[in-house]
Amino acid sequence: MTDCSKLSEGLTIARTFDVSSKKDSVVVYSISYQPTTKNRDDAIEFIKNNPDKMLIEHTDCGAKLVEMGFECLNTLGKEDIKMIWVEASRRFINAASGNITAFVENAHKDSVFMSVELPNILQNEKIETINNMDKNLFAKNLVKYDN
Repeated sequence: MTDCSKLSEGLTIARTFDVSSKKDSVVVYSISYQPTTKNRDDAIEFIKNNPDKMLIEHTDCGAKLVEMGFECLNTLGKEDIKMIWVEASRRFINAASGNITAFVENAHKDSVFMSVELPNILQNEKIETINNMDKNLFAKNLVKYDN
């Protein structure tokens, strides 16, 4: 499969595969533009201790994208990979409800979390809180990093 056809298939999956979750189960993290994967590692550890929680990678959509290699080590450019995850993440957040657990320390202003997930969380009336805090207050207090 060529990179172009793989990208096209990835976008189709991001737009159509299941991203549903139970209320209060969604966990998000931010690692874009960061020197480590600490936030993702912390999210994974949290889920190990809270098996009722889930990352986008646990949905049919996310699992298929990971299976296809749409991660850091993919042969496609990072912007292509980001485009796929932006679409999947937008749908994941729009389907979520209740409380969102977020591991977003030092989230970069251009990260998928800051540019896609957070705005969609704030617009989704079914999502009430982030880390058990009013979502608007959480967003207001979130420190945004540019570097």
